[in-house]
Amino acid sequence: MSQKTNFIAELQWRGMLQDITPNTENYLLAHQKVKAYIGFDPTASSLHIGNLATLMLLKHFQLAGHSPIVLVGGATGMIGDPSGKSKERVFLDETTLQHNIDSQKKQLAQFLDFEGVENPAEIVNNYDWFKNIGFIEFLREAGKFINISYMMGKDSVQKRLETGISFTEFSYQLLQGFDFYWLHQNKECMLQMGGSDQWGNITTGIELIKKKIGKEVFALTCPLLTKADGTKYGKSEGGNIWLDPQMTSPYKFYQYWIKDIEDADIIKFLRVLTLLDRETIENLTTEYAQNPNGLRRILAENITTRVHGKEACQKAIAASNLLYGKSTLHDFENTDAATLEEVFAGVPQKRLSKQAVAESANWVDLMAEVMQISKSDIRRLLKGNGISINQQKISENDALQTPQPKWIKDQYILLQKGKQYYLIVAA
Repeated sequence: MSQKTNFIAELQWRGMLQDITPNTENYLLAHQKVKAYIGFDPTASSLHIGNLATLMLLKHFQLAGHSPIVLVGGATGMIGDPSGKSKERVFLDETTLQHNIDSQKKQLAQFLDFEGVENPAEIVNNYDWFKNIGFIEFLREAGKFINISYMMGKDSVQKRLETGISFTEFSYQLLQGFDFYWLHQNKECMLQMGGSDQWGNITTGIELIKKKIGKEVFALTCPLLTKADGTKYGKSEGGNIWLDPQMTSPYKFYQYWIKDIEDADIIKFLRVLTLLDRETIENLTTEYAQNPNGLRRILAENITTRVHGKEACQKAIAASNLLYGKSTLHDFENTDAATLEEVFAGVPQKRLSKQAVAESANWVDLMAEVMQISKSDIRRLLKGNGISINQQKISENDALQTPQPKWIKDQYILLQKGKQYYLIVAA
């Protein structure tokens, strides 16, 4: 069985197939190389983890020997897709959109091969064809073939009728439908893919092509990344998790998969967001059946490496181990200041000058002051080897000495009591 025959089956076992038009699988099996596209509107300068499933959809399509097309919506980005939105988006100017497009192109190269293969990926911008189409021409070329009742029936429209939808956003599905028509006519594109929330927009393109030129084209979607309660993955308490390292650092990106993913979803994400094969995932599932955190680390490392590269991932892992791994003062000193601030962001801090620290009678007095616990509790912890300074255990005798600490980055002292409680003294 050739790799080509496995594309739909690959999506099915990975749980990446939501909707599919009739005859799609047969068409793919019957043709050596098919072109398919997914559209991304450049409403931000970075893609985010909500886009990962569709990026992997394109990746699997290319691995199956087919040719993926990435459409960046230079034109549709000026309108705004109403799908999944409760209110209309703010319009972006052309300069901002172009900046966003350029930034997103760099991220796409982490997933797709644009050269050096027989089936290179291609990027197109729908502004290139819409800029030359006048309003009257568009109404004649596209609007004539799709009736209002058909457009009104779409979920993206129905969900907005109560809160209000402008004619601009109402027309979005027609613009996306014309994209499919243009790519079919000019790029021989036969398949449009996307997230399940795009099904209504995608089928408008199928309807337009059928009515306008009488051709059969195809579509499929993958499920959105959702939690057990049905809400979308993609955000943390601090907002979106971006693929741009300047917007979400590799450390925070890695930490998202470590801390914010529910145990029940780890296997799902291994299937959807990695290229690990079925046998490997099944073996890992068995091996880590009683250790979800071990499986979580495998997931986090795999995704972070794909998005940010191996070196950035290893630095993120090292930073993650600073507090809860076997780190040393040397490891803290070798961590860049920006990352160290992120590591310390969730740790309670107490401001204290270096002079005040030096004037403390001993470590017991200092820790009682900053940790706000009794000296007897500190002595009890010391007897149990439960106090560390800058990741080094200290004895009862050491604790009675005048503090002369080595300041991390000439700024911090890291105090620890027990296994989990940390406090930072910041100068």
